Amino acid sequence: MRKPPVTPDVLDVGLLRDIARQGGVKPYPSYAVLINEGDSSDSVYIVLSGRVKVYSTNAEGREVVIATHGPGEYVGELSLDGGVRSTSVMTLEPTTCSVVSAANLREFIAAHPDFASHLILKLIRSVRQATESVKSLALEDVYERVVRLLADLSDPEEDGRRRVRERLTQQDIADRVGASREMVSRIFKDLTAGGYMAVEASRIVVLKKPPAGW
Repeated sequence: MRKPPVTPDVLDVGLLRDIARQGGVKPYPSYAVLINEGDSSDSVYIVLSGRVKVYSTNAEGREVVIATHGPGEYVGELSLDGGVRSTSVMTLEPTTCSVVSAANLREFIAAHPDFASHLILKLIRSVRQATESVKSLALEDVYERVVRLLADLSDPEEDGRRRVRERLTQQDIADRVGASREMVSRIFKDLTAGGYMAVEASRIVVLKKPPAGW
């Protein structure tokens, strides 16, 4: 197994292998729904390859993307409390997961305090991110939320530019910031015209730091 990139949520490769053995490995095609919001299932999905998104929808079908996860990360851990699923999870590309039952995961946690520590830190980060999201929706306009998202999802390059790690459409960004695609399109048009942003090889590149307000 190729060692996953190092991020705060990625498990150590040895720990990843150990926990993956606790469940059955299953391949999924793109856009397969692994978890439905409101379900009472209790499995945890360890992502071995591919990418998934965590999202929520309303009765009108409007969607907001809460997070995306890749190899070495896991989703569904909130099922440990026995409650219903609070969000849905869908694959974004062909994805392979180890599907571990909550019962097996509890046993694994008891025997592996290092994983317990990782889980606690992951939950703390999730609470912090949720708090930041609420603050952003309440206190920032759509332009500010778009600029913040691009900064969070991009890496600096040697020439001072920042390249977004994922291939994102305007609809993807709208889903993540809680806005319409039309609004995001207007912001992109203005940022491009102002020389702040470009698209290269299907990736968004922030050419220079956008102004705080527009």
